[in-house]
Amino acid sequence: MTTVPTLAEFTAAAQSLDGVISHTPALPSRALSETLGAPVVLKMENLQNTGSFKIRGATYRLAQLTAEERSRGVVAASAGNHAQGVALAAQALGIPATIFMPLGVPVPKLLATRGYGAEVVLEGETVATSLRLAAEFSERTGAVLIHPFDHRDIVIGQGTLGLEVFEDVPDVDTVLMGIGGGGLIAGVAAAVKASAAREGRTVRVIGVQAENAAAMPPSLDAGHPVEIHTQPTIADGILVGRPGGVPFEIIRDHVDEVVTVSDDDIARALLVLLEQAKVVVEPAGAVGVAAILAGKVRATGKTVAILSGGNIDPLLLQRVVAHGLAAAGRYLTVRIPLPDRPGQLARVSDLLAQVGANVMEVLHTRHGQGMQISEVILQMSIETRGVEHARLTLDTLRDAGYEPIVVPD
Repeated sequence: MTTVPTLAEFTAAAQSLDGVISHTPALPSRALSETLGAPVVLKMENLQNTGSFKIRGATYRLAQLTAEERSRGVVAASAGNHAQGVALAAQALGIPATIFMPLGVPVPKLLATRGYGAEVVLEGETVATSLRLAAEFSERTGAVLIHPFDHRDIVIGQGTLGLEVFEDVPDVDTVLMGIGGGGLIAGVAAAVKASAAREGRTVRVIGVQAENAAAMPPSLDAGHPVEIHTQPTIADGILVGRPGGVPFEIIRDHVDEVVTVSDDDIARALLVLLEQAKVVVEPAGAVGVAAILAGKVRATGKTVAILSGGNIDPLLLQRVVAHGLAAAGRYLTVRIPLPDRPGQLARVSDLLAQVGANVMEVLHTRHGQGMQISEVILQMSIETRGVEHARLTLDTLRDAGYEPIVVPD
């Protein structure tokens, strides 16, 4: 049975991390406050060293190793954030580090991990495979396996973020953050609730999971961690099929609610954070904001949404922004069958101009399956102002006798 870390342990961990981690900003968001109907503060852990909270747990875990353990080196498996945290912590402590990363890992994360001095082994299609290979490497060489979330020292290190939240927003009522394996929320929940209890009050903690990787609700129902079959999600940082046993015991008693969000919700959140807060956040780091925008969180008081990481591949960011625009009804691609005669393109363009829809891209072709010899296909990418404007645009085309077909993003 896991002993819940005490406030004294979190405080000692924070002191040991002083000079290693940054005290990240906590900034109010007017746009999200209006959406929720209560003050919302963004805890900008995306600005942390290595770009995520993972440096906290990794550094504290490595600092607890004995001299003999350090001499054997460490090994870890990760698709990005944990890899960078372990690599940088190992470099600072002079410990040899080997990191197993799956094939296809984003290039910026790969280069950053290597840049911190770790030996990177690219093998396997998934993080689960990389973790198995790391465990085998540990057994074969004696290197200490640094698990990304299933260790009490990791939970304590991550929990130092909870102390910062309470220091930055002492009147916090609700804390929102993502759940993958559970290390972050277990530590933050325990630290925040202990800090609040010392002042004779309570704080609500809500965890957020991607719909395609939501292992926590069935685990809580079962009373123990259960394995689920995950589906792909843009929030790869929390794509975990089974919660860790150590954090689960803390989550079960200290997290008040767990909600899920879709990839569309997450893409919309990234877009809002870019436009309104002017910050770049990775999908897994934006799920708390996604829950607010999707109406999954009720307003009860001042709410802190933790932006847990900002390590996103620029190519993925480009795709996610486009997806977010489409999910928000601001970007629409349609295919319109037209009779092959002069003036049709001009007529469609005029209709779009009348409703104020901006044409971004046009493809006009006579080639395609199922087309009549007297038909052409007009495919247009259109910028709209939102869901209602997109609906008006489609209705205007239909009223004029056309049959626009929306092309999925």
